[in-house]
Amino acid sequence: MKNSITNFIRLLGGLTILVRQIFRELFVPPYNFGLLMDQMYQIGIRSGPLVFVTSISTGMVMALQFGLGLEKFGGKLYVPKIVSLSIVRELGPAFTCLVLAARIGAGITSELGSMTVTQQIDAIRALGTSPIKKIVIPRVLAALIVIPILIAFANMIGIMGGLIVGVNDLRLDPLFYVQKVFATITLKDYFAGFCKTPVFAVLIALTGCYYGLNVKGGTQAVGNATTRSVVVSCIFVLIGDYFLTKLFWVFEQWL
Repeated sequence: MKNSITNFIRLLGGLTILVRQIFRELFVPPYNFGLLMDQMYQIGIRSGPLVFVTSISTGMVMALQFGLGLEKFGGKLYVPKIVSLSIVRELGPAFTCLVLAARIGAGITSELGSMTVTQQIDAIRALGTSPIKKIVIPRVLAALIVIPILIAFANMIGIMGGLIVGVNDLRLDPLFYVQKVFATITLKDYFAGFCKTPVFAVLIALTGCYYGLNVKGGTQAVGNATTRSVVVSCIFVLIGDYFLTKLFWVFEQWL
C-alpha cells in the first residue's frame, strides 16, 4: 500500500513536471509541423478502423439489448432515444478513449521506451535538441487534435449501428428512428460528451510519454512500462469521465 501511494505521488509529480516543460517549450521556435502531421496520421488515420469497429459494435449491441428488453413492456419505440443519448453523452467518448488509450498509449510508450533504452534520447540531447519539443509536443498536440475528431466519428457510427439493428432486427421504421434521434439529442447533450475528449486526449498522450521517457533497464522494462501506461491511462479516463460528467451536470443545473 505504501509503495502504491509513493508511486502514485511520483506519477503525479512527473506528469506535472512534464506539463511544465511542454508549456515552456511549446511556443518557442522552431515548430515541427512535419512531425505533427506524421503523428496525426499515426494516431488518427491508423486508429480509424479500430474506432469504427468499436463504435458500430457498441451501437448495435445497445440497440439489440434495449430492444429485446423493452419489447416485453411495449417500450421498443424508446430504443432510438436511449441508444443515441447514451452514445453521445457517455459511451461514445468513454469506450472510444479506452480503446485509444490501449492503442495510442501503448504505441507512444513502447516507441519512446525503445528510444530511451537505446540512448537515442540522450543522443538528441547531445545534438542540442530538446526531446520534449522533438518527441513529446508533436504527440500531445496530435492527440489533442485528432482524438476529438475520432470521437465525433465514433458517435455517428455508433448511432448508425443502432439504426441498423433497429431496422433489421427490431423492425422499426428508419425514418422514425432518425427522427427520434434528432428530436432527442440537443447541443447540450452533444457537448457534454464531446468536451470530455480533449481532457482524455491529453491524459492518454502525457501518460504514454511519461512512462516512455522514464524507462530504466532493457527491453523487458519497455514491456513493463507499456503495461503500466495502458492501465494508468484507462484508469485516468474512467476517473476523469466521472468527475467531468458531474462537473457538466452541475454546470447544466446552474444554467
